[in-house]
Amino acid sequence: MMSGIRAGLVSAALMAPGAALATGWEIDSSHTQSSFVVKHLMVANVRGEFGQTTGAIEIDDKDITKSTVEATIDATTVNTREPKRDAHLKSADFFEVDKHPRITFKSKKVTKGGKDKLKVVGELTIRGVTKDVTLDVSTSGEVKDPWGNVKRAFTATGKINRKDFGLVWNKPLETGGLLVGEEVDIQIDVEAGKKATKT
Repeated sequence: MMSGIRAGLVSAALMAPGAALATGWEIDSSHTQSSFVVKHLMVANVRGEFGQTTGAIEIDDKDITKSTVEATIDATTVNTREPKRDAHLKSADFFEVDKHPRITFKSKKVTKGGKDKLKVVGELTIRGVTKDVTLDVSTSGEVKDPWGNVKRAFTATGKINRKDFGLVWNKPLETGGLLVGEEVDIQIDVEAGKKATKT
């Protein structure tokens, strides 16, 4: 008798308005861009991007700390608009894409960072090396596209040292300093589609 009462209470709690689960979102790779900026010759900025980013986001607006993010970037799609440089980036001097074709990120902690802003700490894996990084994330509200699909946007920014991930190639300059900067600014502009609710 008591077990039946407990089961009924659990069912009622799950059906209550305040007990809604996190909302699932799927990254739309055709409207998402992962990019980076690194110094060249100590003075100029070189920009690059990756052509494909996929993944899933779970947002719990009632308790943001229960939200999660997982993303995968196809390292073989790196593009700096210079074929020789792109080939070098794909080589063993940098991403070594024949052995490590994917860059991944998996969140460990999500906290509120202000209005429509989040702090996301997670494991970033590049070239088989995993390090914790912190991303500043801004997010939009929900909108519908002309076909009735619910969309939401996210922009994540952060900074890493490429040497931490085994990307150590460089050349010294006669005037001092190095050919390629070690600090890399990263930005991921995401458009995500709301997953259908299971019934």
